[in-house]
Amino acid sequence: MVEILTPLLTQLGVGGVAGLCTGYALKKIGKLVAVLVGIAFLGLELLAYKGIISINYSALQEWASGLIGQVGEAEGILTLIIGNLPFASSFLVGFALGIKIG
Repeated sequence: MVEILTPLLTQLGVGGVAGLCTGYALKKIGKLVAVLVGIAFLGLELLAYKGIISINYSALQEWASGLIGQVGEAEGILTLIIGNLPFASSFLVGFALGIKIG
């Protein structure tokens, strides 16, 4: 019985701690990136308003649609998660807690 529980508990513990750290760091980095992107966008809009630059909004929309399309190609990640279910489930719980406290 110990031979079965020890690896399982190790995966659950390591997954939970790794998820917590990842979620916390991702939330902090996400806030910083959001501020920087907002400042850059305001700067570009100011330059466009002053007539210094011209923004091609249709090309910008096409580029953003391409990024969103690439997110949908993550089927391999789902297979990996199912293959490592104990680690993945504890990682996701830890990740959610890290996002919440971050």
